[in-house]
Amino acid sequence: MKNRMKRISAVLMSCTMAISMSACGSSPESASDSVSTENDVSSESDVVTKDSGVVENDATAQSERDSGDKVITLWNGASQSPDKDVIEYMVNEFNNNTESGYTVENVIISGESYKEKLVVAMSAGECPDMYLHWSGGPMNEYIESGFAQPLDDLYEETGLIDEYMDGGLAQSTYDGKLYAVPVWNVSLSGILYNTEIFEKYGLEIPTTVSELESVCDILLENGVIPFALANAEKWTGSMFFMNLAARKGGLEPFQKAVAGTGTFEDECFVYAGEKIQEWVQKSYFPEGVNSLSENDSQSNQLMYQEKAAMKLTGSWDVGNYAADNMDFHDKIGWFPFPAVDGSDADTSIQIGTIGDEFISFNCTGEKLKAAFECATYLSSEGEKQLMAEASKITPTKDARDYVKDPIMLQVLTAAEKASAIQLWYDQYLPPAVAQVHLATCQEVFGMTMTPEEAAKEFQSAMEEYLADQE
Repeated sequence: MKNRMKRISAVLMSCTMAISMSACGSSPESASDSVSTENDVSSESDVVTKDSGVVENDATAQSERDSGDKVITLWNGASQSPDKDVIEYMVNEFNNNTESGYTVENVIISGESYKEKLVVAMSAGECPDMYLHWSGGPMNEYIESGFAQPLDDLYEETGLIDEYMDGGLAQSTYDGKLYAVPVWNVSLSGILYNTEIFEKYGLEIPTTVSELESVCDILLENGVIPFALANAEKWTGSMFFMNLAARKGGLEPFQKAVAGTGTFEDECFVYAGEKIQEWVQKSYFPEGVNSLSENDSQSNQLMYQEKAAMKLTGSWDVGNYAADNMDFHDKIGWFPFPAVDGSDADTSIQIGTIGDEFISFNCTGEKLKAAFECATYLSSEGEKQLMAEASKITPTKDARDYVKDPIMLQVLTAAEKASAIQLWYDQYLPPAVAQVHLATCQEVFGMTMTPEEAAKEFQSAMEEYLADQE
């Protein structure tokens, strides 16, 4: 129990650090700081708990709760459409059709504090029965702390094992077992661009970084900001770092650094920082980029107003554009991040996720079976149609049968052709290391830390984490 709480306490500290370091914005998973709840969670200090005591999350206590409680509590941060619609559809379909005797209670906790509140609940032994998260390092911590159950048997019994893309199942797996169900979207990072601006200045889609720089220079000459970027939340700038590093050195340097057999001081990571600072000096990004908020849609406003021509972002923005401004959506195009000149790194590699968010389960027995039944509605016909209408790519093997948005079809093709899809660093890495990565990356954009200094601090955080695991 002490080891479990130590791990959860470490996650909680990282979540608190993330909030204090990015008071102006939120993580990529939190699109809004507004509150929209089925069960009201109305302030940043509120925490959803069943009682005020500390309850050990052992098998006996869990079994007692499962046997006497016919309400399954689901926590998520989907406060806005279309994500809210997807979760509500799943919950309503289950509640209206299940013969299990259970009912799912949908609790929406929006804003920056969702991760923190989830971990606080875990540390009090009051983790919800079902909860959404973002795979990677935090998911591993939840599993190691005993707040997620293996699902292999249920996947087999329901046939869900044959529904999902292999990449989505891989990101739902820990230590050879399935612990989660992918929720929505094949989300890859890539460059969305204004096709009319490109046509106006005779620009072609770049295939190398040097060609991309030529495009940026022409845009600047004509008074257009090359990249819309709001980096108060840090993860937005991290996309440039991840893509440049992967295009320079492939995935092996990152994998070795995480395993402790390599280092984040590798030349590919230093190169990424150097290129970012070169682009900052050339004014490829908006002025005051670290003070602009993605949560306040400041980068998208630059796109909508046609002050900026491109945005390196996740493919979820395609759906955002469709919901916000269909006329603008119809004039955008997409291309993957270009190759680094002279590098032999595999350019089919993509940065992103197959599933975007994932559901894990903190219950056992019949309650777990019922909760998993609820999650199976994510791959139902109606849900797939709903996701396609929202310009999402359901992470199921038959996604191409539903996707209609031409841009998302390009994204799906890139995902299908990818030799590997690297999960976002801030999700893949242990939470404490992820926060150091985000902080140092923002310092690089602010020209307040050299690429070498950032790489050294990144590596020190990784070494400290690995030493704690021994």
